[in-house]
Amino acid sequence: MKKILYSLLTILSLFCISSAAWAQQKADADTEALIFSDINDLSAVDSIAGVDTTVVSTALQQIGTQVATQAHHLELFTIFLGGLLGGFAAVLLPCIFPMLPLTVGFFTKRNQSRRKGILDALTYGLSIILIYVGLGILITIIFGADALNALSTNGIFNFVFFLMLVLFAASFFGAFELTLPASWMNKVGGNSGKKGFTGIFFMAAALALVSFSCTGPIIGTLLVEAAVSGARLGPAIGMLGFAVALSLPFVLFALFPSWLTSLPKSGSWLNSVKVCLGFLELALSLKFLSNVDLVYHWHLFDREVFLVLWITITALAGFYLLGKLKFSHDGDEKHVTVPRLFIAIIVFSFSIYMVPGLWGAPLKAISAFLPPQSTQDFDLYTRQLSSGTEYQQAGQTGNLQDDQPRKYADLFDKPLNLQPFFDYKEGVAYAKKAGKPVLIDFTGHACVNCRKMEAAVWPDKDVLGLLKNSYVLIQLYVDDKTALPENEQYVSPFSKRKITTIGALNSDIQARQFNANAQPFYVLLDPSTQKLLVAPKGADYNPSGYAAYLRSGITSFGK
Repeated sequence: MKKILYSLLTILSLFCISSAAWAQQKADADTEALIFSDINDLSAVDSIAGVDTTVVSTALQQIGTQVATQAHHLELFTIFLGGLLGGFAAVLLPCIFPMLPLTVGFFTKRNQSRRKGILDALTYGLSIILIYVGLGILITIIFGADALNALSTNGIFNFVFFLMLVLFAASFFGAFELTLPASWMNKVGGNSGKKGFTGIFFMAAALALVSFSCTGPIIGTLLVEAAVSGARLGPAIGMLGFAVALSLPFVLFALFPSWLTSLPKSGSWLNSVKVCLGFLELALSLKFLSNVDLVYHWHLFDREVFLVLWITITALAGFYLLGKLKFSHDGDEKHVTVPRLFIAIIVFSFSIYMVPGLWGAPLKAISAFLPPQSTQDFDLYTRQLSSGTEYQQAGQTGNLQDDQPRKYADLFDKPLNLQPFFDYKEGVAYAKKAGKPVLIDFTGHACVNCRKMEAAVWPDKDVLGLLKNSYVLIQLYVDDKTALPENEQYVSPFSKRKITTIGALNSDIQARQFNANAQPFYVLLDPSTQKLLVAPKGADYNPSGYAAYLRSGITSFGK
């Protein structure tokens, strides 16, 4: 029996690994043109994009790949951590928490040998992991890595995701229950009585199906977040974190059954966890609506509108925790417990923390999720930064005033009242005339790390002074959907795709000239030679480190 058990586990593990490898190979094939193609033969599009192909070198390819790889690993770790937190939250939901003692008791009591009971519990936990990771791999296989990457900037999909998360929130609030077909549960339940690994695996599958009304919104949110991240195996990594956290309590309590006596009793507090997660889902949904607004330049969902909604949502969550807001399925609590009181204090504190943002406070702790500061109508903070004279750096290159209209200036927001260029060719030409080095900021409307850099690093006294006085800033949005004029559209020999939008043009420049596709991505160039001053850099949340990076470019430019 043990040999059969181990054989089945090995087969399932190999299936997941081979599926992951297949998905990875498919992703590599989808993006091969973006990362590994020859980027030297670009003369056909030089006149269109204004790119000097002489800057391309083997060293630059390695730098771009390294920065992209680091960003990719950080993205996967973030996705895994989000899945882990989602799994721990799912354990506290009313569909799963009461099953902990029942399931653990089943494994420990049906076997006379404690060792066998522990082995069954470990098998049960591994089965949960295999089921959810398999779901994540299936999502990648069905949609493909290229499609998942496109989801992050697709307005229709972002709006659909917004509606999905709103529905998930309504489900947690008790408006309805998400359920799977009864025939699925009956079929799986009928097989869970079998002996050996098959029965245990179907018990895990039964848990996944029965608890779907609670875990469905969490799983859906995790898959959405992983999909729009663009990470190739993001859905699988997210489900791995979720499944590890979900299965861990079952395994631990099987190893240490005495811990079950310390578990709190089931009660109305489990439903309170669901409702609080509903408020969280509702708040997260607004980020996707904001992405749609930014990519298509609607300007209907600016920073202050976003903040007002988040302040209201968190305040309502605080009132709910204090028992001042009730839903139909809530119990009649006669008093507020100490844990609820402390959580309510934290929630209300967070709500009050956001209030100064209505007048322009940067709110650095959450700046990555907010619309750009420049979308705010009433902004005292940026006005104060811009009016200060402390940013005039002695001994640096003089500031050439140029009031000529910038191309695409009416489309894009200008961070911190800086005057960036939004067209590569135009920005380089101005930098030559001004005698300044160029800072290219490859950014995106839906890039959370870009927003964090602009809100938490760029306002630093030294950094802003360098940006204002020592560089010509060129911001190139890689996800903008504005159509290029007909005479500027072309087929890229690099990606073999027709370039029809501003975002596609900027993405093509970044990929073929700097062999990178991660944002933010900062490049310091000499405008006369269009050669690198120093190696490109990704996000750096240490203002002093970022300022040192900018100064190193100035030093190189002076030589």
